[in-house]
Amino acid sequence: MTDPMRTLVVETEYGPVRGTDDGTAKAWLGVRYARAPLAELRWRAPEPPQPWREAADATKVGLVCPQPTDPRIPLDLGGQQGEDSLVLNVWAPSGSAPGDRKPVMVWAHGGAYVLGSANQPLYRGRVLASEGNVVVVTVNYRLGAFGFLDLSEFSTAGMRFDTNVGLRDVLFALRWVRDNIAAFGGDPDRVTLFGESAGAGIVTTLLASPEADGLFTAAIAQSSPATSIYDAARSRKVARELLDRLGIEPGDAGRLAHTPPAAILAASQAIFNDVPAQSPGTLAFAPVVDGDLVPDYPVKLAREGRTHAVPLIIGTNKHEAALFRWMKSPLMPITPEAIRTMFEGIAAEQPGLQLPTEAQITSAYAGLRTKAIGMGVARDIGFRMPSLWFAEGHSAVAPVHLYRFDFSTPMLRLLRLGAAHATELPYVWGNLVAGPKDPTFKLGGLKHGRAVSQRMRRRWVNFAATGEPTGAPGEPVWRAYRRDDRAALVIDKEDKTVTDLDRDLHTAWGDEVLNFR
Repeated sequence: MTDPMRTLVVETEYGPVRGTDDGTAKAWLGVRYARAPLAELRWRAPEPPQPWREAADATKVGLVCPQPTDPRIPLDLGGQQGEDSLVLNVWAPSGSAPGDRKPVMVWAHGGAYVLGSANQPLYRGRVLASEGNVVVVTVNYRLGAFGFLDLSEFSTAGMRFDTNVGLRDVLFALRWVRDNIAAFGGDPDRVTLFGESAGAGIVTTLLASPEADGLFTAAIAQSSPATSIYDAARSRKVARELLDRLGIEPGDAGRLAHTPPAAILAASQAIFNDVPAQSPGTLAFAPVVDGDLVPDYPVKLAREGRTHAVPLIIGTNKHEAALFRWMKSPLMPITPEAIRTMFEGIAAEQPGLQLPTEAQITSAYAGLRTKAIGMGVARDIGFRMPSLWFAEGHSAVAPVHLYRFDFSTPMLRLLRLGAAHATELPYVWGNLVAGPKDPTFKLGGLKHGRAVSQRMRRRWVNFAATGEPTGAPGEPVWRAYRRDDRAALVIDKEDKTVTDLDRDLHTAWGDEVLNFR
């Protein structure tokens, strides 16, 4: 009897992989795209894996990058942790075949650059691939200190430390897609890079990276912290603090190659919690302007017309900061005191930079109580304004479609979350009910939610296919963003296109404020 699994063996440039087909979608899980970043390779740019001859088992997910657990964020990572985590997952519609040249969508997950994985159940690509007739790829990349610790000043002749290795992982995966995706039925000339939160930050950063030129033909950035990118001096300060916590002298940084991952995690978690206390609204681990992979701040490069000329969807959620308040997260500055401290730090770092005054802030958030003003500023300084600045700049080199996600279920409104950070994700993936413990639809809203999901997925996959986020006949036309009308699509129970949706924010924040960091 013929083994049906053999029909799903695909040849990659490194060796064959064997996947599964459930009759709706094919899946190849835990596919190795780079060598295990162990020991001396821990803070090095990814390298090609050793080739193999026998078909590798791609029927289950691989490891995910080591990361801290946080009771406030009960993530199902979808796999065990381990440093040998440079793997990706591929889904394609059943019936697809090599040479079909279907649009490809490559996902960079979020998680503040320290959490998450490509294996999370939320990101299973079965629905998106099968109903959208696309090939979906989800990528694991290095996180936290393993992916975004800048140790480059400690490089020696015998030990090299590369910068931004988490970003380099995503670039390496994109090269793997370019060279291999045709064998899975995908089109290497139609690759959309999409991501949310930190994953969207990777998208906007790579849009401004020379190394990414030609590796994707369209981009989607959902809630990008586009300005959460820092200079080398700050990143080196974080690196020295981590060495100090581990009891390692700077001249002996090579010891880090053999330091137990648990010790690195413990030290980096302490720094992660400490950095926002010192500098509200900032992250300990994030992409670094290294003058190489990241030549300058992405928003600045966008405003100078120096991003890759590929179509872009970019937007945020209406109540981004509500999630961080609900988790009591240190990431977002909620109180007026924290916001004031953050503004003072920005002004000190960038003399002469025009920041909004308290009067302008009060005007922009007129009618809100003090705490609500803090929430609004947290949302806008972290996500909305960086996305608007990036959209404004990038629209000079390629079409940009701006959105705001407003939909929320009765339960989320009762919890005072609304359209909070990351709440759009199930709708993009079509995975609306993650499990019996998911409270999202306990008070109703599933019928409307399914309709929202269908509309979003239709626009996302049409964008991947054609560069235009078209909807079904009768749905609003999503006009491209132009400086004269700043059109945006508001996604809710009923979608609508709005002219200059963010007029008050533009007035209050001013177009002169180009990058918070």
